[in-house]
Amino acid sequence: MRYNGLSYLIGEGFKNMFKNTKSTVISVITMICTMFLFGIFFAIGVNINSILEQVQLKQGMEIFIWDEVTDEQKNKFETEIKALEGVNSVRYKNKQQALDSFKESLGAENSKVLEGYENDKNIFPASYIVTLTELEKSDEIQAEVRRIGAKIATAERVGQVDLNIEETTEHDSIIKNITSSDNTINTLITIVRGVRITIGVIFIILLVISITIISNTIKLTVHARRKEISIMKYVGATNSFIRWPFLVEGIIIGIIAAILTLVIVGVLYDFVIKSIETSNVLQKMGITLLQFIEIAKPVAIVYAVLGIGVGIIGSSVSMKKYLEV
Repeated sequence: MRYNGLSYLIGEGFKNMFKNTKSTVISVITMICTMFLFGIFFAIGVNINSILEQVQLKQGMEIFIWDEVTDEQKNKFETEIKALEGVNSVRYKNKQQALDSFKESLGAENSKVLEGYENDKNIFPASYIVTLTELEKSDEIQAEVRRIGAKIATAERVGQVDLNIEETTEHDSIIKNITSSDNTINTLITIVRGVRITIGVIFIILLVISITIISNTIKLTVHARRKEISIMKYVGATNSFIRWPFLVEGIIIGIIAAILTLVIVGVLYDFVIKSIETSNVLQKMGITLLQFIEIAKPVAIVYAVLGIGVGIIGSSVSMKKYLEV
């Protein structure tokens, strides 16, 4: 019975679609348009989030250390920093690399003024370049880094005193200075929050518009068959028996629209992404955009939920008037 009942509902749903081809086509086209807008904003949203995450991973701090710091202290310092939650990467830059970097920033002509600062006369300190996974933890990580630097320097001094070594570390910390792009970090945090809120609001607005449009479209179909519904009620059909074929019709329309939209968005997305990737701007920034295969699964899930959900809600809202006793 269950199988026969299900077969009947599905069969009636398809029959209803073919009986009212014009309304069905209008409903499918309407859903494709609204889903297409969803797809565009979804693709923009996930790519913006991806870009912000990539930029975020490049932000962090540079920790300069004193020249007197020993290799043992450096190794211990680097190990403890890497263990901190929120740290993405730690890269050591020695004094020569620091000098070379500064020369490169000055350019070939201006860098000649630094020719006398090689080897023992190198005034540039070694440093650790630390990038973060969570920009919100920048201040917290800086505080932890300073604590670690002070702890290592203090431990060294205590050890030297216990061993009666005259030469002791003169600084309270192995850290000379910390520089960070705080303004950039705060700006990125604000942008990330703003983008997520904006996309969320747009999704809600589009969802309301979709349900309204689909409901009105299906309402025309139901209105055209109001006599059929009245006859069914007159012969004793229950509201559920009348409602389910329309719900199945709405679900089928939603699934068809979802599949067609997914294909359209996929083809268009790949075309746009290939066009953008030919630009050298993103390559210079070291930023990559997501391929459609990477977002296809979440987009398909969103479309399936949206198509079936809107189809059911639209059909239910449209039939309420005609099923009232």
